[in-house]
Amino acid sequence: MCDLCKPPPQESTKSCMDCSASYCNECFKIYHPWGTVKAQHEYVGPTTNFRPKVLMCPEHETERINMYCELCRRPVCHLCKLGGNHSNHRVTTMSSAYKTLKEKLSKDIDFLIGKESQVKSQISELNLLMKETECNGERAKEEAISHFEKLFEVLEERKSSVLKAIDASKKLRLDKFQTQVEEYQGLLENNGLVGYAQEVLKETDQSCFVQTAKQLHLRIQKATESLKSFRPAAQTSFEDYVVNTSKQTELLGELSFFSSGVDVPEINEEQSKIYNNALITWHHSEKDKADSYVLEYRKINRDEEMVPWNEVEVSGTSKVVSNLESNSHYAFRVRAYKGSICSPCSRELTLHTPPAPVFSFLFDEKCGYNNERLLLNLKRDRVESRAGFNTLLAADRIQVGYYTSLDYIIGDAGITKGKHFWAFRVEPYSYLVKVGVASSDKLQEWLHSPRDAVSPRYEQDSGHDSGSEDACFESSQPFTLVTIGMKKFFTPKSPTSNEPENRVLPMPTSIGIFLDYDKGKVSFYDMDHMKCLYERQVDCSHTMYPAFALMGSGGIQLEEPITAKYLEYQEDMEFKNPM
Repeated sequence: MCDLCKPPPQESTKSCMDCSASYCNECFKIYHPWGTVKAQHEYVGPTTNFRPKVLMCPEHETERINMYCELCRRPVCHLCKLGGNHSNHRVTTMSSAYKTLKEKLSKDIDFLIGKESQVKSQISELNLLMKETECNGERAKEEAISHFEKLFEVLEERKSSVLKAIDASKKLRLDKFQTQVEEYQGLLENNGLVGYAQEVLKETDQSCFVQTAKQLHLRIQKATESLKSFRPAAQTSFEDYVVNTSKQTELLGELSFFSSGVDVPEINEEQSKIYNNALITWHHSEKDKADSYVLEYRKINRDEEMVPWNEVEVSGTSKVVSNLESNSHYAFRVRAYKGSICSPCSRELTLHTPPAPVFSFLFDEKCGYNNERLLLNLKRDRVESRAGFNTLLAADRIQVGYYTSLDYIIGDAGITKGKHFWAFRVEPYSYLVKVGVASSDKLQEWLHSPRDAVSPRYEQDSGHDSGSEDACFESSQPFTLVTIGMKKFFTPKSPTSNEPENRVLPMPTSIGIFLDYDKGKVSFYDMDHMKCLYERQVDCSHTMYPAFALMGSGGIQLEEPITAKYLEYQEDMEFKNPM
């Protein structure tokens, strides 16, 4: 009920939280007149639950706030000061804090009021700057349009000139062909020269015939010679009229503002690479150190359809780009930002993604691993071949015909379906390394069968190149390998051809292997250019493993997947080893 109505009280419609009382509509208007301080009181629906007049401590709910912590700048109670979080803090009375803060706030308000004319002046200046920016921006757009229209005019003029030259050449050639056609039509029966000759033959007057036949005979001889050595009167090809716009296209691609004030960053092609992801690195001059960069990339379609650029903002000078499609070409470029100024884009770098998703594995230290002659690092991503002590002990048995055996090592993960790709580097000092795939059905038997390292009976070559030994040997082993060594890549001999082949290629810096399990095909790639060097069919009826073999000194390093951690490691190495 209303607390202020004369009896009998009316039902209340509002409750004032500041007055801690309930009012009917008439009483609320009387005690809270419009335009007074009380009109600003907080009111709610009718209630009997009024908040206390004083603030209570949030940490000690039954204690009133009566002090002010100068360090934390917040009100506290006496329990907070005695043994709470503010026991070692400097506190002051609430009245003192009230007086200090009120004076400070009043001074700040007075200062702002005194600077009102200055604020208005600055607002006016900002409005003028906005209008000036709008005008300058529109003027810059008009100038840019004018420059492009001039380029369009030059292009239209050159286009017209080129088309006229092509049309003139086409007309000249067609005229020559037409004349030649008419000459040859005259050689047909009852037409032209032949028809005239047939009429001359009907002449019975000998003197007239001889006089006419002499000239006619020369014409017929000339026509006969042209039949024997037929040559078209003109060329049909317009190869000389192909417009070469590659240089102009490149220049137009670099078209930028006359002077942006920020140098163009340059993508480092040697450090940029692509594997499971793409790592793009660029240089920028120290004097023009940018605030940030924008890396742009897009897929290049074979049908020349223009794909929009994807943009990534980067704070440093390198970026890992993920979620790229397999067996695709991508273009990358970067531009720098310094404040509101943007540099032109760098030259584009084109990279080719691997033909299939990257297959992750490490070297298997259990299956077939010979720790006497192979040295595996702790991460199991690098293996080296070294001379074993047992070989020295057996040196007295080494005679003519001794053949050193290969030491095999495989990956610790197998493949049972799909397309997979992995890459590695063979050390340049390596004497003989074999790389490829191995089938699980014969792998255990092969790796665990006893072999005499000092006996020549395992050599399969009888000394001639019939290829029968190779076929027998390949059918008995689980490995499908190619040979690498002495900085060369050796492609296997073709069993169906006896012609000499260029089987020796320069060893790529990084070598990739692509296994299409479902189609039963293995391919070997030059990773630097993503070019297939050799491919062949392989039996994939069982689980397939990445396989490697080494003879003599050598080393193999698996390519490390490109991740954000890889990028951090690269930056850390650059910091420790500055150029």
